[in-house]
Amino acid sequence: MFVCLLAYYVQWHMRNALAPMLFDDHELEAGHALRHSIVAPAQRSPAAERKARTKWTEDNMPVHSFQTLLKDLATIVKNTIQPRPHAPTFEKVTRPTPLQQRALELLGVKL
Repeated sequence: MFVCLLAYYVQWHMRNALAPMLFDDHELEAGHALRHSIVAPAQRSPAAERKARTKWTEDNMPVHSFQTLLKDLATIVKNTIQPRPHAPTFEKVTRPTPLQQRALELLGVKL
């Protein structure tokens, strides 16, 4: 149960950090301002509506779901390379795409 709760907590923080790249609403206060009363249904912010309509972020990158963004980030790998037999090996991390680099910046991760 602890592992499941920890995974949910990590996912919640990641979704909040990556909200500008996801279909999630990253300007919640703007959406709250559009509600007429506390019992009225929640409203999405104009920025979230724009992302959903155009499928592009304000940074001119495609909008992702959390799952598709994780699949894209999963293509960053560390390769162990041995140029010829019996030669010393070295490691090389693949270069992130601009989209992956933006996601890493939002998460505060350096490769």
